[in-house]
Amino acid sequence: MGIRVCKFGGSSVADAGQMRKVRAIVEAEDERRFVVPSAPGKRSADDIKVTDLLYQANEAAAAGESIDPLFDLITERYRKIVADLGLDFDFDPVLAEVHDRIAGGAGPDYAASRGEYLNGLILAKLMDRPLIDPATMIRFDAEGRFLADETQEAVAERLGAEKSGVVPGFYGALPDGSIKTFSRGGSDVTGAIVARGVGASVYENWTDVSGLLMTDPRIVDSPRTIAELTYRELRELAYMGATVLHDEAIFPVREAGIPVHIKNTNAPDDRGTVIARGGFEQAPTGRITGIAGRKDFTIIALEKTLMNAEIGFGRRLLGVLESHGLSWEHIPSGIDTLSIVLKSDAVEGRLDDLLESIRSECAPDAIEVNAGIALIATVGRGMSHVPGTAARLFGALAAAGINIRMIDQGSSELNIIVGVENDDFEKTVRVIYDAFADGH
Repeated sequence: MGIRVCKFGGSSVADAGQMRKVRAIVEAEDERRFVVPSAPGKRSADDIKVTDLLYQANEAAAAGESIDPLFDLITERYRKIVADLGLDFDFDPVLAEVHDRIAGGAGPDYAASRGEYLNGLILAKLMDRPLIDPATMIRFDAEGRFLADETQEAVAERLGAEKSGVVPGFYGALPDGSIKTFSRGGSDVTGAIVARGVGASVYENWTDVSGLLMTDPRIVDSPRTIAELTYRELRELAYMGATVLHDEAIFPVREAGIPVHIKNTNAPDDRGTVIARGGFEQAPTGRITGIAGRKDFTIIALEKTLMNAEIGFGRRLLGVLESHGLSWEHIPSGIDTLSIVLKSDAVEGRLDDLLESIRSECAPDAIEVNAGIALIATVGRGMSHVPGTAARLFGALAAAGINIRMIDQGSSELNIIVGVENDDFEKTVRVIYDAFADGH
């Protein structure tokens, strides 16, 4: 029998009703042995996440102010969850300890981590499973850098002795035992660490959507759900703006080859999305995996006769970027042309100095700057094996009257990136989606 590790996001554990759903999901499969909860999320659009309240309480303590008004809201939230679940659980001493430590200056990492810790205590009580504090396993060095190898060894040893358990997400500990959190979204990292540590067959990531969508639902009405994709495709989509699950948050399972299954706590029978290294059947003819993009890039286009024969030209150009502390996003090129794509906010107020340095070091025949550019990536592992994919994409954009300012296709042949004016961003996404979503 395999082991499944289940991570539940903030909306999945926002109140007692959601926690009952979590218990039903976990108890429906014997393989679901380890549970990683987030802190309570929003119950409605105008609600406040518990983590945000905890950060605010820490800020009040740091400013020498009383944290009581804020902590009263936190206390009320957890007391209601415990009461609505009907648990025989005296939670007040735990809340009092957290209050006193935050008020005493324990710091932002400790404060923020208590959302997951307190929720973990409740969920462990609800499901009659042991609480396993990640501070005993997940390790950071004295500078706050995550120690991946040491952590995985500790997790494997600690959880190997348990048949099941609840491991709060989001945090670990420094060498002195003080709490250190991951960045926002850190519960996903914790879940992936636990999954790798126990050698899970699947890492289930439960949220409030039924998987990853082909594109942004704020742009395209009711886009299709992606049934399956590879880690490489996820990397491309996440980089270009897809935000449901960032690839950096699941690096432990990616390295171990453990598939991730994104599921909906509110609709557990929905298929969801499976992310894995590969091994899927070939994508249907003409079908792409997803479309994602971002606005506000600046393209610096250089032209120089016999550029391709000039040894060191590219090195000098990249050296200019390095000297200005800039990283490039894309570098499409031709025989006598080369373009550098940069984030517009990175060069704001610095563009003139950058151009002067390029002229001095590289002596191009001409430089053209195009700002206000949006990049849209069309991603799919089967694209390179389907004749006419590029023609279909560019034909659809031409028919819609969209002017393409840049084209870039990586050597992986996983995607085709087009650059358009910012004002054409949403229209471009919709046109590409309409051209490919039917899979014909």
